[in-house]
Amino acid sequence: MEPIIGGGASAPDMAGEAPADLVKESSQQAFAQDVIEASMSVPVIVDFWAPWCGPCKQLGPMLETAVKAARGAVRMVKINIDENQQLAGQLRIQSIPTVYAFFQGQPVDGFQGAQPESEVKAFVERLRQAGEAGNGPSPVQQAVEQAQAALEAGDTAAAAALFSQVLQHEPENPEALAGLLGCYLANGDLETAQEMFDGLTDELKKNPAFASIGAQLDLQAQAGDAGEIPKLMEQVAANHNDHQARFDLAMALHGNGQQQAAADALLEIMRRDRTWNDDGARKQLLTFFEAWGPTDPLTIETRRQLSSLLFS
Repeated sequence: MEPIIGGGASAPDMAGEAPADLVKESSQQAFAQDVIEASMSVPVIVDFWAPWCGPCKQLGPMLETAVKAARGAVRMVKINIDENQQLAGQLRIQSIPTVYAFFQGQPVDGFQGAQPESEVKAFVERLRQAGEAGNGPSPVQQAVEQAQAALEAGDTAAAAALFSQVLQHEPENPEALAGLLGCYLANGDLETAQEMFDGLTDELKKNPAFASIGAQLDLQAQAGDAGEIPKLMEQVAANHNDHQARFDLAMALHGNGQQQAAADALLEIMRRDRTWNDDGARKQLLTFFEAWGPTDPLTIETRRQLSSLLFS
């Protein structure tokens, strides 16, 4: 698949290497083009410096490193005030280093004097976020949205390729990680999905993007241990109060993609014995809801039926 991240001429470069002109020297004559015009698409940092300025020699490389790490979402222009004294006067540069940031043709941020590396990184990150907010979804977010649409349409191959592209640029992007896990689950590759999920940090697992993944994995594992559907159906037909067999049937049906039938089986257990197995049928329905998501039509309808049973 042709890469879609960073492929456009006006999109921030998301490839491993930064664009050649990401950091450039400029002058009074080129200021309008290099700064004002360029800032119409992405924020542009202007670093006013001079060869004799000690703090400039420390700040400049830090700025360049942070800008290159943003991979095209922010650009940088360096102005030597010794060679561009008229421009420095017009912009009222009274001491150096002085840094201005322009976006959409206007100055939006800036500072004077040396700064610690953490402040420089935060400065560039604010500009990156402002640029993405002003220009709509970032290329990464666009790729995630396309991948999610492909997954919902059942095209797991295209979805997995797109999610993988995103992860090449942002290895801990939670939406892409969750989406790739969803592809493995949709393809029935439970082993790979479980290994990938187990490898996530605890902090990542707390992200809302993974709200249903753990539940889906648990349900898939339970389905594998539930038994064969025909045999379980025979057991239930022979004894309608064999709640364990009906519970196992629900898990096997769910693992086979028959979610409605699985929910109906658990609801039937509750109709016959609401407290069976320490309220096991209700708890399992809650796991179903978590796996399906709160807005899924089946979640909404089954939750309504569950409420009717509990409060009847």
